[in-house]
Formats: sequence, structure tokens, C-alpha cells
Amino acid sequence: MAARLQQLQSKACQAKQYVTKHGTTYYKQLMEQNKQYVKEPATVETCSELSKQLFYTNLARDTLDSSQATYLLDSSSIPVLNVYLFIIPRRTETFWKEIDHVKNMWRQRQDVKVEDVGIAALFGLECFAWFCAGEIVGRGFTITGYYP
Repeated sequence: MAARLQQLQSKACQAKQYVTKHGTTYYKQLMEQNKQYVKEPATVETCSELSKQLFYTNLARDTLDSSQATYLLDSSSIPVLNVYLFIIPRRTETFWKEIDHVKNMWRQRQDVKVEDVGIAALFGLECFAWFCAGEIVGRGFTITGYYP
């Protein structure tokens, strides 16, 4: 065990020396390659404007579906799933489909299997547990009540 610990310390020391020697040049090279993405001046107003642009761009993309998924390429050419897939109109549409499914199951409740009832009960219990956990967190991690 001591030999493994010494070997691990040796590897960590080598990694630290490598990062110390080459880390600055890697950082400078990375920033040079991606300088077109840096927004100047870096102020609160600039950040606020960019966040509003992102929010309203996502909100405006109500015709996008999962078959139109696009991939963005970052500077290291690693594909990243486009976050614009998760939009409000699609979520509401899915919500109403789920409601229709529940209504349909209620109409045909004599055909429902015990397994389905068990899954629904466990789902309800999980929702209640998350509600209770949120209440406890909201009260400052006390079970008995709020702080005076």
C-alpha cells in the first residue's frame, strides 16, 4: 500500500511539473485561438446583454424539433449538443400530451395493471419527498419550523 501511495505521489509531482512548465503557453495559445469570442469591454452591462440575447434566442426557436438537432463545434473540435433543443413551446406540448395520456388511462382504468399503479404511486411518493425536501431546505434545514 505504501509503495502505491509513493507511486501516486510521484505521478502527481510529475503532472504538477508538466502543468507548471507548459500550462501558461497552453493558456496563451488557447486564448489566441479564441480571441474572437471574447467580448470587450467585460462589464456587467455586456454580460446582461449577452444573457438576454441567449434567453430570447432560445425563446424564439419554437419550430425546432429533435430531428433538427445541430451540433456546435468548439475550438477543440469536440461536438456539443445544441442547447436550443429545450424550448418552452415543446415542453408545453409534451405536458398536454402527458395529460391526455393520463385521461385516457383513467377512462380505461379497468384495464390498468398493478405494475402501472405501483409505478404511479412511487412517482407520487417521489414528488412528495422532493416537496418535503424543498420545504426543509427553505426553512433553513430545520424540520420543526422556521427560524424566529
